[in-house]
Amino acid sequence: MNSVPAIVFSGIAPHPPIMVPEVGHDAIVDVQNSIAAMGEFSRRLIASGAETVVLISPHAPLDPAAFVAYQGPDLYGDFASFRAPETKVNAPLDQELLGAISQAAAKKSYEVIGIESYELDHGTAVPLYFLQKNGWSGRVVALGYSFLRNEDHLRFGACISSAANEVGRPIAFVASGDLSHRLTPEAPAGYNPTAHLFDEEVVAALSENAPERIINIDEELRRIAGECGYRSLLVALGATQELPKLCEVLNYEAPFGVGYLVAQITSQKGHSQNQSKQKQSDVVKTQPSPEEGKDLPALARETVETFVLTGSLPQLSKKPSQLLSARAACFVSIKTTDGDLRGCIGTIEPSRDTLHEEIIANALSAATRDPRFKPISPDELSQLGYSVDVLSTPEPASFDDLDAKTYGVIVEDEEGERRGLLLPDIEGVESASRQVEIASRKAGIPSGTPVRLYRFRVRRFGED
Repeated sequence: MNSVPAIVFSGIAPHPPIMVPEVGHDAIVDVQNSIAAMGEFSRRLIASGAETVVLISPHAPLDPAAFVAYQGPDLYGDFASFRAPETKVNAPLDQELLGAISQAAAKKSYEVIGIESYELDHGTAVPLYFLQKNGWSGRVVALGYSFLRNEDHLRFGACISSAANEVGRPIAFVASGDLSHRLTPEAPAGYNPTAHLFDEEVVAALSENAPERIINIDEELRRIAGECGYRSLLVALGATQELPKLCEVLNYEAPFGVGYLVAQITSQKGHSQNQSKQKQSDVVKTQPSPEEGKDLPALARETVETFVLTGSLPQLSKKPSQLLSARAACFVSIKTTDGDLRGCIGTIEPSRDTLHEEIIANALSAATRDPRFKPISPDELSQLGYSVDVLSTPEPASFDDLDAKTYGVIVEDEEGERRGLLLPDIEGVESASRQVEIASRKAGIPSGTPVRLYRFRVRRFGED
C-alpha cells in the first residue's frame, strides 16, 4: 500500500444545469461567479495531478440501504432533459478503483450496487462538464449515496480513502450538491425564513477551516433548508478525515433561492507547498523585456474576454515567459476608457504556483466578483483597459518607513484576523497617514486600534 495518501484533492461543487452555457444561455450571467469558481476549482484539481475523479451525487438512482455506482466501461450523460441534447459528457470508468471501493466497503458491511444502462444524472454531469471544459481528462467513478445514518456516510468515505490508497494513484474526490433550496419566496422548494442558517453554517465551517462542524449541523435545520448536498459532504469528509484540512470557499451565491457553493476541502499539493514555505520570487526587482511587460495585461484581457464571451478560461501556456513563470502576488485592475474603475481584485501573497495562474484567477475575480460592481457584460468589453500590479514580498515596517508614493501598505490587527491593503501612488492619497487610514478602514479595523504595518513595492504593467 502506498504510504502517501492517494486522495490529492477534494471539494464540493454545485450542479444547477443553468450553469452550463448551452443550457442557461443568457441566464448564465446570474451564475457567472459560480462558473468562474468552477474554473478555479478545475485548475486546482488538475494541478493536484489527479488521474481519477470520484464524484458522488444526490441525484443518482438511490437505494435506501446501499450505495450505488454507475457501471462502465464508459460513463455517459447529456443535457437533453434541459433542452441541450447536443451537450454531452463522457469518461471511462476507473474499474479498478470501483472494485477496490466495493471490496473496502464490503469489509465494513456496506454494499455498493452497480447500476447499468443509466445515463449520468445532472448532479454528476454538471461538475464533470466543468472539469472537462477546463482541461481535465481522466477516468471517473460516479457514485450515489444512501439513506443510511450520517455515521455510515462518513465511514463509507473512509472506505473510499482506503481503496484509493490501495490502488495507489492520485485521486480527487468531488462532492456534488446544492445547499438550501428555500432561501427566497421564489425558491423552487418554497420559502423558509431560517433556511439561510444552514448555508451560513456550512460556509462558515469551511471558511474557518473547521469542516468537522458540518457533521454536527442540526437535523431539523437540514430539513428546513431542503438541501441536497449534506450527505455528499459527509462522504467527502469521511474520505479526507486523515488528510490536512485546507478548506477554502471559492464562491457562494444564491441567485435563484438555492445556495450554490464551490469550495476546496483539502489539497495535498497546497499542503506540501505550505509545509515547505515556498517563497515568493521578488520579480519586482527584475527588469522584464518590453514583450514580457505586455504579456501581463494581455493575459488579463484574454482571460476576461474569453470568460465573458464563452464561459471558459484560456489555457495555460506551455512555455510562459520567465516573468509569468515566477511565483508572485498581483492585483488586476480594469478601467473604462474614461478612466473609471470597473474592477480590481488581487492577492497579498501568492496563492498559486505561477504569476500566470495568479493573473488568470485575479482577472476573473476582478471582472465577476468585485463586490462594488456588477459582473462585466459582453457589450462592455471593447471599452475596457487592463493593468497588472506585481507585488514584492511584504516586509515589516514602522510608520516612518512608509512612503505613499513608493510603497504599498498592509495593515493588520494584532490578532492577525483583519488585514487591509492599499497600493502605492494612488491619486488623492498623498501621505502615509492617509494610506494607513484607508487600509485600516478597508480591513474593518477601528481607528486607534494597535496595528502591525508591512510595506511592499509594486511594478505596474499596463496596456499601451
